Amino acid sequence: MITKETLKTLTEEWLQGQSGYFLVDIEMCDDDRIVIEIDHADGVWIEDCANLSRSLQEKLGDELGDYELEVGSAGLGQPFKVEQQYQNHVGDNVEVIDAEGKKIAGTLKSVDGRTFVITTQEKQVPEGKKRPVKVDVDKTFSMDEVKSTKYLINFK
Repeated sequence: MITKETLKTLTEEWLQGQSGYFLVDIEMCDDDRIVIEIDHADGVWIEDCANLSRSLQEKLGDELGDYELEVGSAGLGQPFKVEQQYQNHVGDNVEVIDAEGKKIAGTLKSVDGRTFVITTQEKQVPEGKKRPVKVDVDKTFSMDEVKSTKYLINFK
């Protein structure tokens, strides 16, 4: 019986030999599928997914049995799952759904451990003025407390 820990160990061993790649997720599905997601700051090459798949098949052999193994990249518009994805998107536009379900869009300014900061624009009325103006406001979040964070694709 293949365990998630075994898959994680074998995947991370393979990733150590690949500059810049990291493990995002391993999912053992009810329909006998194993889905492994990897990522890289510069994108994931299909050849590397195929090489990882072959490596796992060689090491696991008959243990794979009736499992269907899928190795792919973390989707570009999918929520971040690991800290490295946050690190890779510093300076990019992101959308955060906070613990209350409120959407907040802004620029990912920094990441420190499991905490990150986005800069967003809010309307504020300056003292002595009648009309609001947009100002940059930094908001700090914990990765453990937000519902999701994802990269905002810009087609401009």
